[in-house]
Formats: sequence, C-alpha cells, structure tokens
Amino acid sequence: MSDRIRSRRNPKVQHVRRLLRSARVRREVGQFVAEGVRLAEEALAAGWQPVWVLFSDDIGARGQAVVEAFRQQGVPVFAASPEVMQAASATETPQGVLLVLPLPPPRWPDDADFLLVLDGVRDPGNVGTMLRTAWAAGVQGVLLSPDCADPFNPKVVRAGMGAHFHLPLRRAPWEALLPLLEGKARFLAAGGEGVPYTTADFRQPLALIVGGEAHGAGQAARQAATQVVHIPMPGAAESLNAAVAAAVLMFEVVRQRR
Repeated sequence: MSDRIRSRRNPKVQHVRRLLRSARVRREVGQFVAEGVRLAEEALAAGWQPVWVLFSDDIGARGQAVVEAFRQQGVPVFAASPEVMQAASATETPQGVLLVLPLPPPRWPDDADFLLVLDGVRDPGNVGTMLRTAWAAGVQGVLLSPDCADPFNPKVVRAGMGAHFHLPLRRAPWEALLPLLEGKARFLAAGGEGVPYTTADFRQPLALIVGGEAHGAGQAARQAATQVVHIPMPGAAESLNAAVAAAVLMFEVVRQRR
C-alpha cells in the first residue's frame, strides 16, 4: 500500500512546486524534480534513488513497474489523484510519475578528454537539448558558466531526457572552470570566425565552448579558447541554433575519433 496525498495544499505538493519554481530553493535543499515515466526509468537504470516518489492513480503499466521498483528499494512512494498531480506538475499534461531527487554530489572525471562548455546559454530548452546530445556523443562532462540556465531547471531536466543521470555537470564562475580545462585544446564556436570546424584536429583532448544565441560567448570564454572554429553555411541564414551548432561540433569529434 502507498500513502495517499489528497490535497493540493499538502506540504509535499507545495515542496515540489517550490523546487520547480526556484533555483535558489533547489540549491538550498539540495533537491530537484524529474517528471515522467521515461525519466523515472532512466533514474532507476542509472542507480539514482529518489528522496520520494509521487504517482497518479491512473498511471499505466510502465509507470506502475518503475514505482514498484523504487518501492522495493525502500523509497517512500505516495499516490495522488490526477488533480493533485496536476497541481504538482510543471507541465500542462502531467506525466503520471514525479521524482524528488537529491542534487548530485560534485564529481569530475580526472582523465576526461572530451568536454562541453556552455557559456551564457540561457534558454532552458537549448541547455537540455545540449545535455542530451552530449550524453549521446560520449561527452565526459559538461561545464556551465553562471549565466547559463540552471541545469536542474525542470525544462532543462525534461529536455535532457535522462542525461542528468549520466553526465557530470559543473556550474561555476570561469575562474573555477579554467583548472578543469588544463591540458586540453579549447575550441570556441563562433559564427564566421576562425577556421572551418572540419579542419580542426578534434582527436586530441579537448573542450568545445559554445556561447548563447543572443550574444555569443563572453570575454572570459574567448580568453580561455585556444582556437576558434565556425560552421560554414552555404545558405542565407544568419546563424544556427546554439543546440544545433553544438550537436554538429560534438559529432564531428565522434567522426574524427572513429
């Protein structure tokens, strides 16, 4: 049997809403929220244990299976009506299961030779898409400047599609990021500047630096770069979406290292 939450005013529902709304609250309590059966399955497969789980009465068989798996691990699980799930959800259509998870402890691979650095990428959807692509491309860690969207923003988590459970993430000022880039070539993506990306040597230990769409990379990122590259565009478009540009560069690394 699961404990049941019957009211939208329940403290757990209110706690979830605060976590969804505020990066400050997420940092202070050390928790974030992941919604949906797919993310719950990814968390389970990666060995992440939620603080607790909220699920809807009308959840399907896949959702029931993942909730039961967490219950067997001793995770507190709470049933709720669809109306209560709606109150706790960050989406217009609740996904049936919601995890409150601990923020991961700081960790960083000492021998990483393929990193992604995001500088001033403020759009949560772009950040999440970049994390998902980085996971797919075999990136070993992602660094984010302080003016990026919070990587545990619910929109970032949703767009990341499970990347958060596999990728080391570090969001910090540039002076704290630079030591993690020592010994690596640092390629900055900039529209129309530098050399075509296919001519760069991506076989060496490296970090790809991608700036935000509105203003590009900031001065600190430019100073950190050892080489500037661009993606040639034969069409008349002024620029690529930042997440698309990052994907092109990451999979060029994959291609060169085959």
